[in-house]
Amino acid sequence: MQEYIDFFSNNPMLSVAWVAIAAMLIHSLVKDKISGVKTITAQEATLLINKQDAIVVDVRSEEEFKKGHIVNAKNITLSQIEKGTFSAIENNKQTPIIVVCESGTRSSSAAAKLVKAEFTQVTSLFSGMGGWKSANLPTTKK
Repeated sequence: MQEYIDFFSNNPMLSVAWVAIAAMLIHSLVKDKISGVKTITAQEATLLINKQDAIVVDVRSEEEFKKGHIVNAKNITLSQIEKGTFSAIENNKQTPIIVVCESGTRSSSAAAKLVKAEFTQVTSLFSGMGGWKSANLPTTKK
């Protein structure tokens, strides 16, 4: 125990960095558990799409969406979801929904908003379109 005390007193910047990283990790884990949004991989997303007719909601900007998106995805931007404007999926509150962005960051917050709007089966795509493309899964520009 004395070694830890010596380390912390001799290395205050490293100690602060370690505590900050630990706090961020704990925050991330707790936030995921509380939000009710599950993060899924690209492979799990393809299973949901193919077996349960999941709806893909792409929250990227219209310009990003036009550069390539998952087949049959609906483009509802994060700002639209924050305003409560998601009429394209309003009647699908019991249907599995996969929320996608470029890296997985925006989709997590959008998915949490959809859960608050009483959508029951909302998931967020881990690593977003970047992960989807790196898994060599199909995209379209239509």
